[in-house]
Amino acid sequence: MLQVGIVGLPNVGKSTLFKTLTKKQVDCENFPFCTIEPNVGVVEVPDTRLAKLSEMSGSQKLIPTAVEFVDIAGLVKGAHKGEGLGNKFLANIREVDMIVHVVRDFEDSNVHHVEGDIDPARDVETIEIELAMADISTVEKRLATVQGKMRAGKTKELEMEESVLQRWFAVLEQGKMVNTVELTEDEKNVVTEVTLLTNKPILYVVNVDEVTAAKQDWISPLGPDRLALPLSIKVESEIMEMSPEDQELFLTELGLQLSGLDRLIAKCYELLNLITYFTSGEKETRAWTIERGTKAPQAAGVIHTDFEKGFIRAEVIAYNDFVEHGGESGARDNGKLRVEGKEYMMQDGDVCHFRVST
Repeated sequence: MLQVGIVGLPNVGKSTLFKTLTKKQVDCENFPFCTIEPNVGVVEVPDTRLAKLSEMSGSQKLIPTAVEFVDIAGLVKGAHKGEGLGNKFLANIREVDMIVHVVRDFEDSNVHHVEGDIDPARDVETIEIELAMADISTVEKRLATVQGKMRAGKTKELEMEESVLQRWFAVLEQGKMVNTVELTEDEKNVVTEVTLLTNKPILYVVNVDEVTAAKQDWISPLGPDRLALPLSIKVESEIMEMSPEDQELFLTELGLQLSGLDRLIAKCYELLNLITYFTSGEKETRAWTIERGTKAPQAAGVIHTDFEKGFIRAEVIAYNDFVEHGGESGARDNGKLRVEGKEYMMQDGDVCHFRVST
């Protein structure tokens, strides 16, 4: 399951965001390999297609795809030296697939800011420097290992890895993120085992007031190079206290299809280059998460590893065709069901039935 770590300085709204997200927590019985701890919440990925498929198939059960959000504790200036709960913070954040970095950009005299005033760009830099300093030691150790191997005998792969590590080190020394360094596919392959905090995808959530959150022409205070989403976490928290009917009415009045939280979840999904395919029948309609570019046997393996091994073919209907023709039988009768083999690359919204040998 996709795991997202929420980070930020004290009093920026990080914990409130996590608490609000966990009010959307899904029933964990559908995710048997997921152990839920107090600081972890499993949250549904919003997808209106799921309910439509379930309705058309007369499904008894509907199971969404989900994201794990982890409330990462203990980040303050000096975390890489062990300040605050720094070591725990660094250990936790290394495990996540991506980072949601919450930054405060609202005034409230009742909520103290650790630096004394509001400056989102400065706060982002503070945390990015902590991540970079923590990564420097990782890169130094790996570089020493690679150079030791090169003394015994140089190879093209070792030389390439040394080059990447040296470029990373130069960027980290400046307190910058290594995800700003462009690599070729071959270069990416030689450093796949090097896990760096600053190489993870990051979505910046700028916690703003209610008025700013409603602006259509909002300009990020973090500049054009950081992917940022404005969110009034206070308002989102209030929305989650409403009934589903009142939530829908409230969002309609604002001219929105999705709440800020749903947009946040969807943006995380998008940033990790993930897509959804579906299985749908009388028993259940279920959404499955795969990386864009996944082929049919590997997609089947997400359901069960044996399905990949015994893959024969995939029977595929595009979501729009499934809906337009009233379900599987209608799509089949109208020639919209395709039989795909092992080289088929899955598309977002595919409704699938996999044929496998047992």
